[in-house]
Amino acid sequence: MKKGKRSEDNKVEYGTISLPMPLIQRVKQRIKGTGMNSVSAYVAYVLRQILSSTKTEEILDKESEEDIKKRLKSLGYL
Repeated sequence: MKKGKRSEDNKVEYGTISLPMPLIQRVKQRIKGTGMNSVSAYVAYVLRQILSSTKTEEILDKESEEDIKKRLKSLGYL
């Protein structure tokens, strides 16, 4: 069974994603007092919002996309 899919007993399986600690700290600050109970819950929520968009081109223009790629490359992710 692939991670993130529902298993036969209808439970969702989870995987692990590593994030830089400064980013985790920023998320923790952002979710204080929001009712969001964890960094993982917030990241999942944000990703669902982005991925549910039917027009992902509208989320990032080419310049923003290139900036993000440069940042990810400098952090060793690309």
